[in-house]
Amino acid sequence: MLKLAAFADEISPELDLQIAHCRQNGITHFELRSVAGKNVLDFDKALRAEIKRKLTDNGLGVACLGSPIGKVKLNEPFAPHFERFKIAVEMAEFFDAPFIRVFSYYPMEGTTHNHLVHRCRDEVLRRFEKKLNYLKGHQLVLAHENEAGIYGEDGQHCLDLLQTINSPQLRAVFDFANFVQAGENPLDNWPLLKPYSVHIHVKDALLANGQVVPAGQGDGQLAAIIKDAYASGYRGFLSLEPHLAAHGQFSGFSGANLFQVAVKAIRQLCNANGIPLAS
Repeated sequence: MLKLAAFADEISPELDLQIAHCRQNGITHFELRSVAGKNVLDFDKALRAEIKRKLTDNGLGVACLGSPIGKVKLNEPFAPHFERFKIAVEMAEFFDAPFIRVFSYYPMEGTTHNHLVHRCRDEVLRRFEKKLNYLKGHQLVLAHENEAGIYGEDGQHCLDLLQTINSPQLRAVFDFANFVQAGENPLDNWPLLKPYSVHIHVKDALLANGQVVPAGQGDGQLAAIIKDAYASGYRGFLSLEPHLAAHGQFSGFSGANLFQVAVKAIRQLCNANGIPLAS
């Protein structure tokens, strides 16, 4: 069976409400991004201890650390960002999360994505190699998310990153809506990235205007891809990142009611396509 996880901060900034609504909707794990308006990399010791205690008390875990690592421009100094990466590693281990979500950098100010692809590839790879060197001896995997405007915006450059680095500690998050918003058909990218995909984000979108919609109501081809993933042996998480009310560079929001709409949509999609989903 596949399990449901969620960016619980899309429900509310408040931890108790995040927990309550996840439990009500049969979600067993957080994709931990923020609590009380604080990014996961900025939790102090008291807050992170409170979060871990309350999650444990409620039978919940952390599937992935929803970090913003890699969401900076390549002309910004790398050293401070690398220190943030070290915090992400510490936090993932504290919360027993197997994955740290990462991104592959924005182009320098005043340049385009084509410049990033053709002129900055070596720097993107260098930064990933440094992070992976730091991870040696840690039982963690960096899960790269395709995202608009970064090096790995499209399927081919996600594949290039994964194949060139060629490390079992760098794998892929497959995000349907982000590919749609980049003008691509996720069904074309799935065969390329399936061998590397260890985590799946449930977010759908319309090709015509990029609007985010509940699972199965857009052009993300979720049913076909999730069905194939399950048939091919995927037993990981479907992680809800609905973005049904608002979305920005570093976060998204749905609210409790629209979050419930998102949960209902993915459950209906899985039920209709014979995909076993844990209750």
